[in-house]
Amino acid sequence: MANSIHKNNINAVFVLGIVCVMLLIQKSGATDFAIGGSRGWAVPDSSTHYSQWAEGNRFQIGDSIVFNYSPGQDSVLRVTQDDYNNCNTDSPSAEKYSDGHTAFKFNQSGPFYFISGNKDNCLKNEKVLVIVLADRSNRNATPPSPSNSTDMTPSPAPSGEASPPPTPAPETSPPPPNAASSIFMSFVGSVGAFAASSTLLLL
Repeated sequence: MANSIHKNNINAVFVLGIVCVMLLIQKSGATDFAIGGSRGWAVPDSSTHYSQWAEGNRFQIGDSIVFNYSPGQDSVLRVTQDDYNNCNTDSPSAEKYSDGHTAFKFNQSGPFYFISGNKDNCLKNEKVLVIVLADRSNRNATPPSPSNSTDMTPSPAPSGEASPPPTPAPETSPPPPNAASSIFMSFVGSVGAFAASSTLLLL
């Protein structure tokens, strides 16, 4: 009986360790940015400047911006640059969110334009431009495909002359291992080390 209790303790410690490591890995990469802080998404007052707030933060792929507001009284629209500049709340291409707690995850780099769904609020500067930084780690690097190649094709030779041979495409090295494989290997190593140390401590 003591042996089965000992095995159950080892299993419980092992499972707890795996859960803790998984939670750490899941939360380590992305940040949630709550716009407006405790005040939330609202018409800015004299101390609130959404543009300055956005410029002071480093948004990266995988991060989220969180809008908290009163449903029914306000909303958030993701719009084009032109709609942003003109506070166009009637744009058919706008993505509208009105649930009171909108978390928008950035899945690519570049500019993202958000305005209030209430035109009067937008005209009072309830809008924000977020610039998401490009991923410079080459984790998502893929070799160029022939369809998007920038190789130049030689112009045809004058009549009676042979065309020059096409320029061979440069050789590309395989992409480096991606972050997922690095995280997985780190996770496997951590679980193994944790399991080994737990077993030694319980013996």
